[in-house]
Amino acid sequence: MGKLTRCISKDGTVTVMAIDSTDIVEKAQRIHRTSAVTSAALGRLVTGASLMGSVLKGKDESITLRINGGGPAGSVIAVSDSSGNARGYVQQPVVELPLNAKGKLDVAGAVGKEGSLTVMKDFGYGEPYVGSVPIVSGEIAEDITSYYAVSEQIPTVCALGVKVNPNLSIRAAGGFIIQLLPTAFDDTIEKVERCIENIEPVSSMIENGMTPQEICAHVLSEFEIDVLDESEPEYRCTCSREKVETALISTGIQSLTEMAQDEKTKVTCHFCDKIYSFKPDDIKALIKKAEEK
Repeated sequence: MGKLTRCISKDGTVTVMAIDSTDIVEKAQRIHRTSAVTSAALGRLVTGASLMGSVLKGKDESITLRINGGGPAGSVIAVSDSSGNARGYVQQPVVELPLNAKGKLDVAGAVGKEGSLTVMKDFGYGEPYVGSVPIVSGEIAEDITSYYAVSEQIPTVCALGVKVNPNLSIRAAGGFIIQLLPTAFDDTIEKVERCIENIEPVSSMIENGMTPQEICAHVLSEFEIDVLDESEPEYRCTCSREKVETALISTGIQSLTEMAQDEKTKVTCHFCDKIYSFKPDDIKALIKKAEEK
């Protein structure tokens, strides 16, 4: 279970939220059996989605992040609800790349830089909001920063990090997002820039035992802050047999008729690897439902 804290400066000019997502990313790694660099890529996107989802207001609202830069990892997807509970999927879970020029996992090399980051906000009614920006670096945090600047016109600082142990377990994972409010003073940007100028990686803060609240205070050291709320998000998949049945029905009667010829139809959830099995009689029942619509 993760830990997420959201804060606001006492002068009402800037917000900051931080998360320790080590447990969330660890579960993602176990489910998808990712290699080190894909653990870092998926972990960063899931962490970012959890932070972004936590500001949604309705319990039925959700946010989906999809990044595809043409790299060997393929598409990376993360979904979060309004409580920050997140899940994710990477198209190619095992990618092996040499370390980058800084001696770190080459997330940009795995994700690629020729593509886009797409953000979809589903408010539980009507058409979802969809915003898309070209990939800036493929490092994910910079791409989320660009999304906020271009699509929502919100000055933002985003930092995400994942440290992977030699045995591929997750040593530390987390992130923070700082955003200026419309009430920001002329010197607020300068103060924020001074605060983060020589800040250490967020994964190192987590590894050294800092809590999300301590990270919020640390990255905004020139501000006094108040805690807005705290939560304990987790890696949570929302799949169910009913949802899978609905998806199968949507494939059409012809497709279902072909499935009914098979001894067994298996559907695997991308997010949690749970397998749903359907016998011919189950598929025929779905055909009947499809015909009644």
